[in-house]
Amino acid sequence: MKVMVTGAGGMVGSHMVELLHNQGYDVLGTYYKPTTDMTEIPAEIRMEEMDVRYYQGVQSIISEFQPEQIYHLAAQSYPTISWIHPQATMDTNVNGTINIYEAIKFTRQIRTDYDPIVVVACSSAEYGQTMNELKDPYVKETAELKPLHPYGVSKVGQDLLSFQYFINDHIRCIRVRIFNSTGTRKVNDVTSDFTYRAVEAERTGIYELRCGNLETKRAIMDQRDLVKGLMYLAEKGKMGEVYNLSSEYCYQMKDIVAMIEKKIGHKLEIKVDSKLLRPTDERIIVGNIDKLKADTGWKQSIPMEQTVSDMIDYWRKK
Repeated sequence: MKVMVTGAGGMVGSHMVELLHNQGYDVLGTYYKPTTDMTEIPAEIRMEEMDVRYYQGVQSIISEFQPEQIYHLAAQSYPTISWIHPQATMDTNVNGTINIYEAIKFTRQIRTDYDPIVVVACSSAEYGQTMNELKDPYVKETAELKPLHPYGVSKVGQDLLSFQYFINDHIRCIRVRIFNSTGTRKVNDVTSDFTYRAVEAERTGIYELRCGNLETKRAIMDQRDLVKGLMYLAEKGKMGEVYNLSSEYCYQMKDIVAMIEKKIGHKLEIKVDSKLLRPTDERIIVGNIDKLKADTGWKQSIPMEQTVSDMIDYWRKK
């Protein structure tokens, strides 16, 4: 089977192309301004530069390769950057998604039976204010979409555009609202920052950890469980539907620190940095995944202890 992964220069996409390749798929990964070290991706995996904002390039690759599955992961994925560059965020996330679908429509002019599955990486950020208003922390797919930043708005656009292409053009797509994930190659989240600093502490002998509020809880899943969920949906999900993909388990940040200390065999002196403290902390938000489990049988299988251990080993090698 031919499979295309956009955003293969990111944390999730880079792992996905490796897994698909190892399972024997004919894989094409596309990237633009990668956030990971792409030298880590095996050289035998076909990788092509493609900026999803430019239709001609997208059209050329899809019409030539004609993938049977497309995992659309390419995005401007940082809410903070979306405040600074809202136009670029919209262009990448909204117009980039339009370009994928329009390229599929173009390819159908060449091959009338072309009928790929498109799995679209949407975001829990679409729920926005609704997650602050709900009494039940387990948010369902039917919850109102009230995004709180340009990134969240762009993901709503991507989500609803996919639905309209399904209804009007009969393009088989599945929308996946993804919650927090982490793993090797991840940067700029708490787990990656803490594990990186722990390895720095091993090298310097200064076992300190600068941090904010360690009482905060977050629902986090390993990227391997995330990738598995996306692949399960491509195989078993209902076309045109939307699914939450979330960890069912919440972890306190101090528990993450304890896992790190156990792995490195040394206590860390906690240094609370006022600059890292927020005036208020976000509520504990977990995606209700009853629909995902019922349709695909997916379940979270990798414990956070394993994730933390693997991330520390990764930073040690880096």
